[in-house]
Amino acid sequence: MSGVAALGNFDGVHAGHRAVLDHARDLAASIGSVPVAAVFSPHPRRLFRPDEPPFRLMSDAQRERALLAAGARRVDTIRFDAALSAMTPEAFVRDTLVGQLALDGVVTGADFCFGKGRAGNAETLKALGAQYGIAVGIASTLVAERLSDRAKFSSSAVRNALREGDVETAAELLGRPWAIEGEVAHGDKRGRTLGFPTANIALGDYLRPKAGVYAVQASLPGRTEPVGGVANIGKRPTVEGTEERLEVFFFDFPGDLYGKTLEVELIGFIREERRFDGLDALKNQIALDSDEARGVLDRQRAS
Repeated sequence: MSGVAALGNFDGVHAGHRAVLDHARDLAASIGSVPVAAVFSPHPRRLFRPDEPPFRLMSDAQRERALLAAGARRVDTIRFDAALSAMTPEAFVRDTLVGQLALDGVVTGADFCFGKGRAGNAETLKALGAQYGIAVGIASTLVAERLSDRAKFSSSAVRNALREGDVETAAELLGRPWAIEGEVAHGDKRGRTLGFPTANIALGDYLRPKAGVYAVQASLPGRTEPVGGVANIGKRPTVEGTEERLEVFFFDFPGDLYGKTLEVELIGFIREERRFDGLDALKNQIALDSDEARGVLDRQRAS
């Protein structure tokens, strides 16, 4: 297949990941090759910690689209299973990077580890690359001048921000708003009876951000510009909900969204999820939340 691969999990495809891909593009140009991405699937954490709560920042489809948009000519998938995790660093380079993918080169972040027991690191990769005839580049993932706290760009930092409801910091790290993508399913239609029909999307393998109400936007059928809305993420305690999900009321959109796949961007956190004393109180609060969400979206679009 050939190419110079940016190698990693790339969950979120944040600014640090794009720095790795930029380095792969430069290295590919210098040796007459093309930049590609090589990703592990499923995420290694699923193998080593199968009972861990959902943590993904994006679906595989979102990740592929983001990597292609960032400059990869294609996205190769390396199946991460027990056999791969048991490989020595040398076997991984020889059998996977050279034998399976036939790469001309590979680029990773400085903190990349690989092989059984995480025995290999960036320096190991450089030495094995020289041995097996593939170019190796190590990209810095520090782009701290873009953040006030000089934090390191990482998927963990994005997850921590989302768990706190800090979608602005998450967006700064990602270079775009964090988004949940899924198919709109039928719900209990309670929102419709309150005058606020909602699009219901299961959270699946996505990280659970802080439960609460958010200002959101999404591209909808028949609209050229993103449509704003207000969303609840959580269990809906007022109606005795038990399943965590995303419920979105889109402003000024009467269309039917059932069965459509939407990518809903979280723009701002409004309030924590809480129980109300009856549906009338909930209805009044949704109206207030909608007004606040409109304000958040107006300010975001004006900035």
